[in-house]
Order: sequence, then structure tokens, then C-alpha cells
Amino acid sequence: MSPQELRARLRLLGEPAGTPAVPTMTRLPASGAEVGEERIGAAIGSDDAAGLTPGPLVPAAVLVPFVQGARPGVLLTRRTPHLTKHAGQVSFPGGRIDPGDASPEYAALREAREEIDLDPAQVEITGRLGDYVTGTGYRITPVLGLLPAGRELEGLGLTPSPDEVDAVFSLPLSVLLDPRAPQRRRAEFRGAWREFWVWPHPDHYIWGATAAILVHLAERLRG
Repeated sequence: MSPQELRARLRLLGEPAGTPAVPTMTRLPASGAEVGEERIGAAIGSDDAAGLTPGPLVPAAVLVPFVQGARPGVLLTRRTPHLTKHAGQVSFPGGRIDPGDASPEYAALREAREEIDLDPAQVEITGRLGDYVTGTGYRITPVLGLLPAGRELEGLGLTPSPDEVDAVFSLPLSVLLDPRAPQRRRAEFRGAWREFWVWPHPDHYIWGATAAILVHLAERLRG
């Protein structure tokens, strides 16, 4: 898929985005194992989301950035192991939407700047996917974005914050678009068995809400 085709498809599939205000600041569970609540996520309104979280949802936003170099892919991060929540988990840059954030786009760009020092000026926002709910009570808005054309991940000048992120990597676009790549697995959660998605990667275990968002994104891109 060419950069031009990717941009066109992202603009078609993304829900309308608000105008982003640019910030000025600078071990693997086997199938059937019990998993923590932060690992489970599902699209709002889907069968998987039913009964996932009983209380009110906290609004959050993540940036889903596409690397457009010779090895195109989706940028992902791995959280540091010492965090109290989501420790060691693969995720998109992002976090909760603060009261001062003008929009989910603003929050996603702000968090990406804080976590990996991604300059908001390098991101072309193309839209949003539908919201997702997690077992920890977050309602996540995935914000779609394109990184500079012709730039590899290593050439973006990213610096992970040691307090939050210990790795930045990408899932190749060829894997994302392969309908055979993601696997469906089962785990016990709050006394019930739930299914969740897992994506293959040689160095990282991609599952939970991040994997579910990637599955939805892949389905929409393939049309």
C-alpha cells in the first residue's frame, strides 16, 4: 500500500476529528490463563464489552501513528515495568484526557510528546476510530495520524521518557493487513471466560485493548 493510498484510506475510515490544538510543552499468558483487568479491552457497544466494567468510564485518548518509511508500520510503545498500572504492556502513546485538553486529539498529541518526545508538528491527524472500553474503566478514543513520509522510525528523533516507556517499535503494515496474523485467545476474567486478540511480533506480546484496536483498524483498512 502506497503512502498516498494509506492516507486516502485513513481519511475515509476515520470518524471526523476535532481540530487538534498543538501542545506547546515540550511473561506471556497461555491460552486459558487468568489475566489482569488492564489487559482486556473491547469496542463500545460490542458483545465483548458487555459487563467489562461496572462503573463510570474515564475518558482517554491514544495516538495511532503510521510510520511511512521504507518499512511502513504502526508505532507502538512498551510501558516500563515499574508502573503501577499497565506495567510492561504494549500500547499506543496516550493516556487520560485532562480537563485542560481541548479535544481527544490534543490529549493524544500531548501524551505522545510527554512519553516519546514526538513533535506534534510531525503528525498529520486524519480522524478517529470508534471508542473502546477497558477493564480498568477507561473509554479510549483512538486518534489516527500519519508521520512524515519517507521517514523511518529511527529517523523521527524520538526519546522515550524513562519514567513511562522503555521501548518504541512498530508493527509492520504487511502484518497489520494480513487477516491471518491476529489470533483469538481465551482467559478468565472476573469469574467468566473472555476472548481477546493477540498480534505476532518477534520481540513483543501485543494483546488487550491495543490488539483489539489494531484488529478493528486492519479490518477497516482492508475494506
